[in-house]
Amino acid sequence: MENLVLNAVTRTATGKGAAKKLRSEGKLPAVMYNSKGEAFPLTVNESEFTKVWKVATPTTLVSLSVDGKENTSVLIKATDYDIITDKNRHVDFHAVDPEKHLTTEINISLTGNPVGVRAGGLLERGVRRIAIKCLPKDLPVRIVVDVGNLNLNEKICVKDIVAGSGVTVLTPGDEMVAAVKPLR
Repeated sequence: MENLVLNAVTRTATGKGAAKKLRSEGKLPAVMYNSKGEAFPLTVNESEFTKVWKVATPTTLVSLSVDGKENTSVLIKATDYDIITDKNRHVDFHAVDPEKHLTTEINISLTGNPVGVRAGGLLERGVRRIAIKCLPKDLPVRIVVDVGNLNLNEKICVKDIVAGSGVTVLTPGDEMVAAVKPLR
């Protein structure tokens, strides 16, 4: 994925009225939290954020430039999305230290058509997310597991997953990711 960059401006006015005014101007109220839990109110361009938000995942690092200064690596942690207007109303960013390991959960995607399913079995899905620990630069978007070679009565466990270099899997290894069971 290409490097996602977002520009932000420090915001002094806070509260419901100020947020409503920002939204009417096509801007989005935001807050960036640092590793100490300190909050910094920001404003981002709504259309610029929406473009980034549509391609980002919960583990995608975004370069946030505040007031045109040095970029900060952040994760989009939460958004307040209004389904009626089809617009975001607020966003929370969490700054990450590039030298510190972070712990997060990541999605597991299955790919392939199992041999056992073609032989009449049923694919059973286990855990859909696993906990990992890594440096921000090593953070994968998702983990893809190929189940194409699974036969009847075979399974793939967390310990069988190759998460990538620099990534430590914290979920217990005996947890099942996928299995092919015979129909009864």
